[in-house]
Amino acid sequence: MQSDLDEISLQQQFEELIAAEDKLAIQEFLNDQNISDVANLIYENEEYECQIISQLSIHRASGVFKILELSTQKRIIKNLPAIKTTELLNELPADDRVAFLEELPTSIVRDLIKTLDPEERIVTLELLGYPENSMGRIMTPDYVYVYEENTVAEVFETIRKHAKGSETIDVIYVINDKGELLDHIRIRDFILARPETKVNEIMDGRFIALNVNDDQESASEVFKMNNRVALPVIDNNNILLGIVTIDDILWVAEEEFSEDIQKIGGTEALDQPYLDMPFWKLIGKRAPG
Repeated sequence: MQSDLDEISLQQQFEELIAAEDKLAIQEFLNDQNISDVANLIYENEEYECQIISQLSIHRASGVFKILELSTQKRIIKNLPAIKTTELLNELPADDRVAFLEELPTSIVRDLIKTLDPEERIVTLELLGYPENSMGRIMTPDYVYVYEENTVAEVFETIRKHAKGSETIDVIYVINDKGELLDHIRIRDFILARPETKVNEIMDGRFIALNVNDDQESASEVFKMNNRVALPVIDNNNILLGIVTIDDILWVAEEEFSEDIQKIGGTEALDQPYLDMPFWKLIGKRAPG
């Protein structure tokens, strides 16, 4: 009975603070409660769930979010302001983040991975189950995509809005509402087209893509054969997940080559650049066991 009274009291306090519209008081109140109590407030006040998460310190917001039911988590992520979504996903422990992402459609996961810090992104891609040395481990979600019904004018608006953080804008990717890759179009084709031209009028449907499970060696061959600076990465359902650039492929190849050369010389692989290695540590790597 006492527990019921406490819950009613907590709800009443929350309602009074909401009515008073005192954001600072709401913030202090929520951060003073147990995580489980805040979760109950979210369940009882669905219309305020995003406001509750937003008012919590990011550490406590993460703690609350990870114990919520999946349906509630999905709704919050859908409606939460973009900057809060970024903070929340980066704060979540990697295993909890991956457990949540695995329940979402691939196209949504692709967009959410874009919000992660580079270090968190690498860990997340690894935990999502992409094999070692696969394209899934090195792909980047930083690219520009448009829809086939967009006009050329809308394409350039999208480029101006999103291209700043993209790896390359030499090629723009075309997807449908399901996130399936339909085509890739060179930027020059858009430049030469009239502003009112629809993307589907420029498309020819002939594109080359890597599978997320392709290994580095086979991907290198595709790059060589097609003389590309970047290629899209898709899953088995043709959902566009990211892109891999020739720089990514060369970097992986260089890492493997450097380690192989060290082993050929009868040495242990160095764990930092050769020229940065302290002298005595380098001697230790070279010395026989």
